[in-house]
Amino acid sequence: MGNGTVQAEAAAEAKPLARAYENVPAESPLAMPEQDFENAPPLIARRRFNIDLWARRALVVLLALIPAAMATHEMQRSIGLDGISLLEGIYLALFIPLFAWIAFGFATALIGFLLLTVGKGRSVTPRPLHASTPLSGVTAILLPVCNEDFLGVLGRLSIMERSLAQVMGRERFEFFILSDSNPESGATEQAAYDEMRSSFSRPVHYRRRALNIGRKPGNIAEWVTRFGGAYDYMVVLDADSVMSGQTMARLAADMERHPHVGLIQTVPTVVGAATLFARWQQFASRLFGPTSAAGMIWWAGSEGMFWGHNAIVRVKAFAQSCGLPELPGRAPFGGHILSHDMIEAALLRRRGWDVHMVTADDSFEEFPPSMPDLFTRDRRWCQGNIQHVPLLAGIAGLHPVSRFQLLVGATAYCTSPMWLALMLVVLGGGASGVWPPTAVLPSGWLLAVTALLLFGPKILSILWAMADPARRIGFGGAIRMTSGVVVDIILSILMAPVAMLTQTINLIGILMGFKASWNGQTRDRDGMAILGAIWLFKWHILLGAGLTALAVKAGGLGWAIPVVAGLFFSPFLAAVTARKDLGRWAEDHGLFEVAEPWWRTQSYRPLRFRWPRSEDKAGSVLPANDG
Repeated sequence: MGNGTVQAEAAAEAKPLARAYENVPAESPLAMPEQDFENAPPLIARRRFNIDLWARRALVVLLALIPAAMATHEMQRSIGLDGISLLEGIYLALFIPLFAWIAFGFATALIGFLLLTVGKGRSVTPRPLHASTPLSGVTAILLPVCNEDFLGVLGRLSIMERSLAQVMGRERFEFFILSDSNPESGATEQAAYDEMRSSFSRPVHYRRRALNIGRKPGNIAEWVTRFGGAYDYMVVLDADSVMSGQTMARLAADMERHPHVGLIQTVPTVVGAATLFARWQQFASRLFGPTSAAGMIWWAGSEGMFWGHNAIVRVKAFAQSCGLPELPGRAPFGGHILSHDMIEAALLRRRGWDVHMVTADDSFEEFPPSMPDLFTRDRRWCQGNIQHVPLLAGIAGLHPVSRFQLLVGATAYCTSPMWLALMLVVLGGGASGVWPPTAVLPSGWLLAVTALLLFGPKILSILWAMADPARRIGFGGAIRMTSGVVVDIILSILMAPVAMLTQTINLIGILMGFKASWNGQTRDRDGMAILGAIWLFKWHILLGAGLTALAVKAGGLGWAIPVVAGLFFSPFLAAVTARKDLGRWAEDHGLFEVAEPWWRTQSYRPLRFRWPRSEDKAGSVLPANDG
C-alpha cells in the first residue's frame, strides 16, 4: 500500500465529520458508542413475560405447521411406500420447507384479515391525536439523499412542511437534509437549497458530507453525534418518502406517552407510480399489503422491525444502542453492515427498548419504475440480508423474535434457488426415467390446498376491500378492482420465474464475493430498448430453453408452461411494463386504480424555485392493547 493511500485513510479517520457545505444549527453532541456484539448490554428495564404475545406467535406457527405436516404426510404416502431414495429425499427436503413458507404467509394474512374485518383494525391502526395533549419533545425530520432528483426531494419536503403547518405543536419539528451526494450533484443541491430555504415556515437545515463514510447509517450516525443532544426524536425518511404532519405529530405524541418505546415503524403505502410496472405494484401493495401487514404487526408486538425510513426513533435510545461496528473480513459478510435497519431494531430490543409497527394511511414511499430497477435494489437487499447470517449467533443478547426476523430475512433469498432446485429435481428425475413428473407432483387435494395458500391472501384482501364501500370505491369499484386482480395474477405468474432466477443469480454472485452497488436508486424511467432487455435477461431465456427440453423429455411440459413462458417473455415483460404511456393508458381505463392520497392535489415540486436553464432536468398510533 502506497503512502498516499495510507495518508488518505488516515485523513478520513482523523476527520470523519468533514463537511462540504452546510447550513445547520449549533451543535449539540451526543455520544454514540460502537456496540460490543460479543457481550450483551445491561437492560434499561426488565419486562415481564407476555404470555398473550407468545400465544399469538405460537398460533401463527401452528397455523403454518399444520398444513405443512399434512403435506409431508401426503407426499410420503405417495412416493415413500417402497422407501425413500436419495433423489426423493432431496425432493422432500425442498418441498416441505417451501410449503411451510407459503403456509406461514397465508397464516399471517388470515390473521390480518380477521383483525381488519372482525376486529375493525383497532389493534393496528391509529387512534385520534388528542388536541389537549401538547407536544413537549423536539423532533428532527431527517431526509438522507444521495445523488437524487433534488427538485423532487424539495417538493416532497414542501408538502410535508405545509402539512405540519396545520398541526398543533408544529414548532416542535425541524427538517434536516443530510446529503451524501457527489460534488456535481452537491453543487446543484446547494443552489436549489439556497434559493428555497427562505420560503419554508419551519426550519429546514442542509448538510453535505465531504466523506461518505458508512453510507446511510454513517450519515445518520454523523447527525446523531453532532446534533442528537438537542432532539428527543427523529423521524427518518427516504428521499422518496412523504408523511403527513398529523402522523408525525401522532408518532411524537406516542413516544412521549410510552417512554419505554424506542422506535415506531409505520407501514408506508406506495404512491407516485408512472410506469405500468409501478402502477401494477402500487395497486398490489395497496390492496394486498394491509392484511399481511396487520397480521405481522399482531404477532410481532413489541419486537417489530425497522425498514430504515418512515419511522420515528428515540434519539438517545438509538445513540445508546445502535452504534454499528465494521465487520471483519471481506464481502459479503465483512465490511459495513448494509441492511442496517433490521440490525438496529434488534439492537434496540436487545437493550430493552420496545420496537412497534403500525399502519398509517398517510405514510408514503415510491416504488422502482421497472423490473430491472426492482432487481437492482433487491440485489442490494440480498447482500445485506445474507450478511446477517453470521450475526444470528454473533450478537449476544438478541431477543428470540429478533433472531427469527433476521433468519426470515436471510432465508427469504434462499427460497428462489430452492424453487429452482425443486423444478430441476422433478424434471431431471422424469427425464432420466426415475419417475414420471406426475408421480411426485402434489395430489389433487394437496394441489388445491397449495393454490389456496398461494392465492388465499389475495382472496382475503379482495373480501376485505369489498366489505367497505369507501375502500371499494377507492379501487374503482368492484368490477375495476376485480379486473385489476386478474391482470395482477397473470403478470405475477409471468414474473415469478423471472424473479426466481434473478434472485438465484444474485445470491450465487454475492456468495462468490461480487458485491452489490449501493449507489443512488433509479426512481424515474420511461421504457427500455428491447435488445437491451434481451441481453439483460439472456440467462432467463437460456433457462427457459433448458427447462423446455427437460420437460419435453420428461413428458411434463403442460405444468411447466407457466414457468418457461415467464422466462421466455421476460425481456418483453420488462420492456413493456417500463413504459409511462402504458401507465397512463392503464390510469385512463381504470386498470390498477387506487385512491389518490391527500397531497396529490398539491404541488409536488416547489413553486418558487426556477431551475437554472443550464441544469434543467426533466391521537396515538400504537395498538390499543399495548401499554
